[in-house]
Amino acid sequence: MEARTLSSAGIKLRTLEADEAVITFDKVSLSFDDQVILDEISFTVRAGHSKIFLGASGAGKSTVLKLMLGLLRPDAGEITVLGQRIDTMRERDLIQVRGDMGMVFQEGALFDSLSVGENVGYKLYEETDLPLTVVRERVEEVLGFVGLSEFIDRQPSELSGGQRRRVAIARAMTAKPAILLYDEPTTGLDPMTSLSVDAEIIKLRDLENVTSVIVTHQLRDAFYVATQMAERQNGVEIFPAPEEKAAEAEFVMLRDGKIAFEGSAHELRTATDPYLHAFLS
Repeated sequence: MEARTLSSAGIKLRTLEADEAVITFDKVSLSFDDQVILDEISFTVRAGHSKIFLGASGAGKSTVLKLMLGLLRPDAGEITVLGQRIDTMRERDLIQVRGDMGMVFQEGALFDSLSVGENVGYKLYEETDLPLTVVRERVEEVLGFVGLSEFIDRQPSELSGGQRRRVAIARAMTAKPAILLYDEPTTGLDPMTSLSVDAEIIKLRDLENVTSVIVTHQLRDAFYVATQMAERQNGVEIFPAPEEKAAEAEFVMLRDGKIAFEGSAHELRTATDPYLHAFLS
């Protein structure tokens, strides 16, 4: 992979090959005391694709995200992110890997004492020496992408729940990460607001080639992200994806510490396993 520089913000970007493996879990296991959370799970996340994790509460979905970030260490197995093995990596080196990853938390996790623009630009303000005018330009760019340009100087308390989630997405994408991790991004939102958040996830994947890993128990949103696509056509249009494109979004069902299913939306809908049927009903 080679690095290139974003002219608008001076941010180094990774150029990834199509379908390149950007995250790999190889027989990863993790237990807390006597409770097995993950039991030798293996999967691959490919560049520009979506990986959607489903499962009952406590199945280990959010634990997978923490392992990807290096916030937890597995008891066994190997985890590779962007070509680097992270399960044995030192913390100072992990910080560099995390620089290529963005995280969108369930509640948005915005700083209430900062304006929307300050929240979105926080990482660039704190971790780079970019001129303030350049950071402001990048903040305006990403807020425009999520349709919230006019809110740049407002406080988070003035936003609706859906607007806060979209600001959180804008903040996560400001430094141009190769990978975005979403932890229950639509939980607690009404259906129409959830669709607006889903649309941002789709746009980032298809227009910005951002790899997305999504943990959710919202089936409607999961299938929407998996089966829709975005293109620029007199603006941005979102429409049903052809079968080949939809197959790039893969579901992973976790059950009792293992992967009970891995495959496309079509394969999940047509699966004959009684547990999957009960979960989807």
